Amino acid sequence: MHSELGREYESAVAEGLIERIGTEIDKRVDARLAAARRVRSRRPGTFATLVMGLGSMGLGVGGTAVVLSDGVARSGMTATTMVLVIWVAIAVVNGIFINRN
Repeated sequence: MHSELGREYESAVAEGLIERIGTEIDKRVDARLAAARRVRSRRPGTFATLVMGLGSMGLGVGGTAVVLSDGVARSGMTATTMVLVIWVAIAVVNGIFINRN
C-alpha cells in the first residue's frame, strides 16, 4: 500500500476506514434499538394489564365460589368440571388480550 499511494495518504486511508466502520456500527446499533422498541411496544400497558389480571382473578374466584356452593354443585355438571371450564375460559381470554396488545 505504501508503494502505491505513498506515506502521506496512509492517515487519510486509515481515517476513511475508521469512518466506514463507525457508520456500520451506528447502523447496527440503530437496528437493535429499533427492534427493542418494537418488542416493548407490543406489550400491553401496565394499567390495562393490572385491570385484566385483577378482573380475571376476581371473576375466577367468584365463579369458583358460586360453583362450589351447595345449590349449584347439585346440577348436572360436576363442580370440578365447571371450575375447570371457568379457569380455561379466563386463560383463553387473557391469552387473546396479551396477543392483541
